[in-house]
Amino acid sequence: LAGNCASCHTVSDDGFMAGGVAFETPFGKIFSTNITPDSETGIGRWTGEQFLDSMRYGIRPDGEHLYPAFPYTAFTNVVDEDIAALYVYLKSLAPIQQAAVENEMSFPFNQRSLMSFWNALFFNSGVYETNADESEIWNRGAYLVDGLAHCSACHSPRNFMGAEKNDAYMAGGRFTDRVRDGSFHPWSAPNLTAASDALGAWPIGELNAYLKHGKNSYVDLFGPMNEVVQNSTRFLSDEDINAMGVYLKSLPATMAQAAVTADRRVMGMGRTVYNLHCGTCHLPTGLGDEEQGPRLAGGSLVVQAADPASLINVILYGPEIPHPPLDTKRRKPMEEFQYELTDAEVAAVATYLRSSWGNVGGLVSAEQVAAQR
Repeated sequence: LAGNCASCHTVSDDGFMAGGVAFETPFGKIFSTNITPDSETGIGRWTGEQFLDSMRYGIRPDGEHLYPAFPYTAFTNVVDEDIAALYVYLKSLAPIQQAAVENEMSFPFNQRSLMSFWNALFFNSGVYETNADESEIWNRGAYLVDGLAHCSACHSPRNFMGAEKNDAYMAGGRFTDRVRDGSFHPWSAPNLTAASDALGAWPIGELNAYLKHGKNSYVDLFGPMNEVVQNSTRFLSDEDINAMGVYLKSLPATMAQAAVTADRRVMGMGRTVYNLHCGTCHLPTGLGDEEQGPRLAGGSLVVQAADPASLINVILYGPEIPHPPLDTKRRKPMEEFQYELTDAEVAAVATYLRSSWGNVGGLVSAEQVAAQR
């Protein structure tokens, strides 16, 4: 559950863990594989040692390299016992015969042998080592966050070769995923360090509530994080959730954004758009309403993120909210504004949100909005 395998390896309920999920990357489209115990199209013939090699080293049974869209760069931290337990669990599933979808990658990115050079440059294999200077709870959290949960895969920025930037660990990332209408667009994963415009604003209890229930006093769950909470973190023990929170809250802050004063004309346009289309549900104060719309004032990592891609997606396409059984309010779905508002109007209202009620997200340009369409 901590590894959230289902989200990446399941397209539909009748194909649990049978693969076929598409991942849009700068190097082409990659599809997840079948990890049911089917002997022809899944992992039915894999030995435990071969499974460990895939998790820890990114090597398939045939000796070919896996692409790091499968986060072996994080799973390498997982201890043998947990990998063995995962192997036993996957082998207990109902086998589904479903052949892998061919990746859509052009030369030279379709040459798996080149991954040996990538690994030499960017991959350090090895099981998590306990930090003797930290508590048992902290170490448990670090093991989960940096191992099975692979949080940095989305929340750390990457270089031009697709490797995580270690010097900006958890400072916010960017990836491509579906929006509510099913089309693919860039998303921004927010900063998870202790910066004042990131997790520094959240008490640990609020962070734990978000991971366990998909909501807290500041935000409600939506978008790509839906599957993380629905398929993974809500099932973890309270002790493991708290350990993850302890570790994340300990991360040193990246530099918080400086407050930027927006042009009065832009703020005026943004205020007008907000009052016409947003204020009824989110209230003129931005504090939101339990029955109508979530809070936008202070504490929202998405509203204040340095990269406004996710906020723009919500305005253009509407948020995809989680389905039951998560205990979230069944509000009227937010409408999409991709056809109703111009790029300039979306940029203005996004800037207004990011510059009001104590938010320090900064300016959004019409060009940034156009790039998200």
